[in-house]
Amino acid sequence: MIGDEGEQIGIMPPFEALKMARSKNLDLVEISPTAQPPVCRIMDYGKYLYQQEKKEREAKKHQKTITVKEVKFRINVDDHDYETKKNHVLRFLDEGDKVKATIFFRGREMTRTGLGRQILERLIKDVQDQSIVEFRPRQEGNTLHAILAPKKSAMEREKEKEKEAKQKAKQEKHERQLLEKEKEKEKETLSPEHVAPQKMGPQKMGPQKEEQPAPSAAAVAANPTSQA
Repeated sequence: MIGDEGEQIGIMPPFEALKMARSKNLDLVEISPTAQPPVCRIMDYGKYLYQQEKKEREAKKHQKTITVKEVKFRINVDDHDYETKKNHVLRFLDEGDKVKATIFFRGREMTRTGLGRQILERLIKDVQDQSIVEFRPRQEGNTLHAILAPKKSAMEREKEKEKEAKQKAKQEKHERQLLEKEKEKEKETLSPEHVAPQKMGPQKMGPQKEEQPAPSAAAVAANPTSQA
């Protein structure tokens, strides 16, 4: 018998164990029925089921279901179509999926299987940096196919994406800081303390009369007529 806090209670009759569980408003759960004697535990069974479901959901979030995507080629594919299909292959590999590159031979095309093999070998060489070859080109009936798998694991790709996201966020933060500094500089230059005083323009002055000096007493005595 195990208590609700994980403590060992010991061996006891089932009715006593059930009575103890009900006294705590909990459930009595048999966790090891094959043991001798069977092992039971007091717990909140509803809460236990909820926690188990939560753990399963969390585990599924980190699981990546690998699927096989098929990309079909023709032996007379031109360069433009080849580049388009190659980009599809690279995208599938980047998403963590395997790729099955397939070439179908119709009628007389069966006499030119070597050309189809050249196309697949070219594809393998072009995407070798992002993939590993699980199956080299092999023919089954009128079909030639090769299987490619992503070189990096899902965990490595997640780490790279997180790293890129952090670098992008850091760059955006740096750009915002520079922009804020520029705005602060503009405010400082436009503040009244930094505005230069306006120079007064030249003022137009009218002509000034020269003041005549007052006549001296000697001059007045010498010219009495000036007093008349």
